[in-house]
Amino acid sequence: MRRASGAPLLRLAENLRRHEPVPKGIEIRAAHFPGRAPIDAYGNGGFRFADMSHRGSLLCLPSGIHGWDFEEGQPLTSEALARVLEEAADIEVLLVGTGRELRPLPQQLKSALKARGIASDPMSTGAAVRTYNVMLSESRAVAAALIAV
Repeated sequence: MRRASGAPLLRLAENLRRHEPVPKGIEIRAAHFPGRAPIDAYGNGGFRFADMSHRGSLLCLPSGIHGWDFEEGQPLTSEALARVLEEAADIEVLLVGTGRELRPLPQQLKSALKARGIASDPMSTGAAVRTYNVMLSESRAVAAALIAV
């Protein structure tokens, strides 16, 4: 995946990680795209969608596409997917892209999702992206938690 032409924003994010001063007049917000869009590409630690790119993991929800502070290998918990649980009324299926390899969901997380009426399906991130795009094109009540690879 090629790097987008957002070099100033990338420098700003790097400054924030190093706790350097942020230029005055710039407002930092959580990464959020307020709509539903197919994922055009994945890899190199991020995703491309809606003519934009995002470095890191994503939650694709009815409320939009949100940056998700989650890395491959971290434990999947109800807390990590709290935003999904908050939007449960509008979600029938949650696809969980677990990274390069399939990782089963912990029973506690599966139970929490099922209690809210959400069927969960873990798979590699690539498979989750492809499945999400198909289900989205069918106007299904689908959400995806995609761990960047």
